[in-house]
Amino acid sequence: MPDIIPGSARPTILVVEDEVPLLTLLRYNLEKQGFRVEEAADGQEALLRIAEAKPDLVLLDWMLPQLSGLEVCRQIRRRPATRDLPIIMVTARTEQQDTVRALDTGADDYISKPFAMDGLLARIRALLRRSGSLAIRGSLAFRDLSMDQDAHRVTRGGRPLHLGPTEYRLLEFLMQHPGRVFSREQLLDAVWGRDIHVEPRTVDVHIRRLRKAINGPGEEDVIRTVRSAGYALDVEAA
Repeated sequence: MPDIIPGSARPTILVVEDEVPLLTLLRYNLEKQGFRVEEAADGQEALLRIAEAKPDLVLLDWMLPQLSGLEVCRQIRRRPATRDLPIIMVTARTEQQDTVRALDTGADDYISKPFAMDGLLARIRALLRRSGSLAIRGSLAFRDLSMDQDAHRVTRGGRPLHLGPTEYRLLEFLMQHPGRVFSREQLLDAVWGRDIHVEPRTVDVHIRRLRKAINGPGEEDVIRTVRSAGYALDVEAA
């Protein structure tokens, strides 16, 4: 589940990868977790993009056209402005000496292809927390709803709730602003992001899913629908 606080500045990840299918897969999964994603298909383009707008983390393939990932890493570390920029090296090379070489060059972490997406996302979050680009979070509560943001667990009256990633982000945002009414457009900006183009009615679909997930038999519906205005986390029944 996502680790980004809805409504806050989303960390930007520069993905430097020349394999289009892998690049597409990485973009999809990173954006799904709430990250902003920039792309570069070769080493020169990567350095240019970093100079134009410094990202929060670089996901860097080793084998690249023009400049190798190792050389890109070296140049990033030589520049004072990017000396501390988090870098994860991604490569098909699996020998122990390759790992050592990447880390000695300045990479903060190293992951071999093929890799599990969950493992990569965990490494990304760990580095972003360490660099201060990802906020350390605690817990939220509203009536009998409890959310452990670090463990990504939600309970109601002690009963574990099973939420999809979008429903989790939606509930988290509403729990951060109890009682306040948000329009569909405001929820789209806060939960999906300004750069994601989806229909406002998509919010209705996810609100229905969220209600189904959190409201057990006999439990009060804590999500209030405000006609012509939007939704709120409220004690009044819908």
